[in-house]
Amino acid sequence: MARKPTTSDGVRGGKPSRLVDTRVVHCGDNLDQLRKLPPACVDLIYIDPPFNSNRNYEVFWGETKEKRAFEDRHASTQAYIEYMRPRCVELSRVLKKTGSFYYHCDWHASHYVKVMLDQIFGENNFRTEIIWKRTTAKSLAFRSFPHDHDTLFYYTGGKDYTFNRQYLPHSESYINDFYKHVEPKTGRRYTLGDLVNPARVRPNLTYEFLGVKRVWRWTRARMEKAYKDGLIVQSRPGAVPRLKRYLDEQPGVPVGSVWWDISPVSSQSEERLGYPTQKPLALLDRIIQTSSNPNDIVLDAFCGCGTALVAAENLKRQWIGIDISPTACRVMAKRLRDVSHIREDEKLWLAGRGFIVRDLPWSEEKLRKLPPFEFENWAVIALGGIPNKVQVGDMGIDGRIYPVSAVPDAKKTAGQLDFMSHWYPIQVKQKDRVGRPDIDAFEAVMLREDRVKGFFVAFDFTQDALTEIDAFFRRTGKIILALTVKEILEEQLARKLK
Repeated sequence: MARKPTTSDGVRGGKPSRLVDTRVVHCGDNLDQLRKLPPACVDLIYIDPPFNSNRNYEVFWGETKEKRAFEDRHASTQAYIEYMRPRCVELSRVLKKTGSFYYHCDWHASHYVKVMLDQIFGENNFRTEIIWKRTTAKSLAFRSFPHDHDTLFYYTGGKDYTFNRQYLPHSESYINDFYKHVEPKTGRRYTLGDLVNPARVRPNLTYEFLGVKRVWRWTRARMEKAYKDGLIVQSRPGAVPRLKRYLDEQPGVPVGSVWWDISPVSSQSEERLGYPTQKPLALLDRIIQTSSNPNDIVLDAFCGCGTALVAAENLKRQWIGIDISPTACRVMAKRLRDVSHIREDEKLWLAGRGFIVRDLPWSEEKLRKLPPFEFENWAVIALGGIPNKVQVGDMGIDGRIYPVSAVPDAKKTAGQLDFMSHWYPIQVKQKDRVGRPDIDAFEAVMLREDRVKGFFVAFDFTQDALTEIDAFFRRTGKIILALTVKEILEEQLARKLK
């Protein structure tokens, strides 16, 4: 049965857990990280694993739509299930008996996922298949019904679990049809409900009230008090009295298994980060409010851009995030700082207030081993910039920095921040030593885009490259800031980013 909600302790985010470190983002393989957690330590788990989970999925970072070609995403459904099975076994192990588990997926493998989850979590612990209508059908080119929804499989750790029912407001048409009456003095809308008892034989409730004899739902004393309080209405003498039911006292419409009211993250959405599989904050708010209470521990083992963590922090839950991508970990850390206003600070974290990111590849050796596009993202985000939306055809620009002084260009409207006239290009090369030819190419970008300042990131630069940067400034007045990975890691950027 569902557990009743507990009360908050009033502390932002609640007190730290005694079972496990919380407010931590782990960078690494979630299978390794999950095996380090003690059993039965998490109250709520939400995962939204990409279908190509065994690959470094950041190759899809920032694209306008997620790649869905089956051949590109996985060798086979069986391989995907084999990848996910040991991870779901570990997730089941760390879930409390009173906890809840949500697996977010789509049509590619949902039927196979359901069979796997039944085997791991138990068929009797399956609660609901939730359908999230994430988009409106647009393309009708293929001979089938468009794929316009995602599926969330909802399981619990046992029979006694947290469930805080959520409600939606009544529609205007429903209110107008069923709450037609309005009290003149208060303006409160109400409908009239039945006071007659469905049982035919109840001697203790059979009596005459306002000239009408019936088997009533209430005792005479309760009926008389309600009538005195103005809650019972008799439309005319001899009519059966009825009870006022006020609209403002009704909780609303219970949320069902089809979620049509939460819109996806669109290109115009304020919360959009450019992450291809980003889910709306409202979706995670609903899940977390339904299946956890303040200070409960929420785990997302494929946390991507961190929507679940932001929702958990905002709703005063403890949280743990895991993702294999260093770029994703840095993006979610920035998002937690900017949106939830929680500081990334070891000392504050030890005091139970801040958060930390663990196991990021902060050494030059580890950064050299990153895939090129992942390295580009790391460098751009480390500078406070925005990565380029595509991996190819970037015209020599891997990212852009928009300073505080940036202003809109009335002639441009397309794309996130593309309308801003003031920005600096970033070029990133995963090279030991960038030479003169690379600098010449970036100078061409600076001239083409008419930028007054640009940033070039590499592990090091040849003397010829540095000499050319100086000569370019003397010829054009345009500044190229050459930044080494070491300078970024050691945060020696203040003197160069002015």
